[in-house]
Amino acid sequence: MSWALRFLGVGNAQATTLGSASAVIERDDRPWLLIDCGQEALTAFLHHYGEAPRALFITHTHMDHVAGLERLFVKSWFDPAQRGKTRLYVPATVVPHLQSRVADYPGVLAEGGVNWWDAFQLVPVTRGFWHQGHWLDVFPVRHHLPDTAFGLRLPGSVVWTGDTRPIPEMLAKFADAGELIAHDCALHGNPSHSGIDDLESEYPAELLARCLLYHYASTEDASSLRARGRRVAEPGMVVELSEPRLEPVVAP
Repeated sequence: MSWALRFLGVGNAQATTLGSASAVIERDDRPWLLIDCGQEALTAFLHHYGEAPRALFITHTHMDHVAGLERLFVKSWFDPAQRGKTRLYVPATVVPHLQSRVADYPGVLAEGGVNWWDAFQLVPVTRGFWHQGHWLDVFPVRHHLPDTAFGLRLPGSVVWTGDTRPIPEMLAKFADAGELIAHDCALHGNPSHSGIDDLESEYPAELLARCLLYHYASTEDASSLRARGRRVAEPGMVVELSEPRLEPVVAP
């Protein structure tokens, strides 16, 4: 069995030519879990796989990470085989924000009679969730207000930080098994996002060596990051992952 991470987009909210920051965890070359769903990310997913995502995790509700959900609602609702079955894993404290930003529009269909959530199977999560026999950890990150943005870990395989400032205390716990770390990083940081100086000052060399940087502003910035010896993701890049560590399932 093979595992991989496919970057659908790697840009920040203004770098639309680089695509919405998003990735797919693949198992045996098939989509296993989509991480975030901006407009460009959903377009890239549909173009590559030829079908809509069946399961996705939402890190936070900035529109470059969730704007594609309106289109996904339409595709899921009008597909009788998929209606109400598209799994939407959302941190519990993020659910109200998703409701207000995307789901609460009056009249999601012109004909009426449909709730936005009817197209999905909502799974609110706190410390993590099970997906197709594997446990994934969910942890808070530093992006605007507390409890509004989260990262994701497939133990032993990959960590996705989502949008964040440096989080050495979280990665000490949730990246302690040699995982690849897909990390928010631009050439210059700000109060909501990491810059390369921030990571180099707060992370040990071993951790930095496992970081693959995304959410930058331009191809020029990507070149500058590489010039500093850092690994940088590109749209469409596929990275082989280690086999996930299986967590024990305790019978009730």
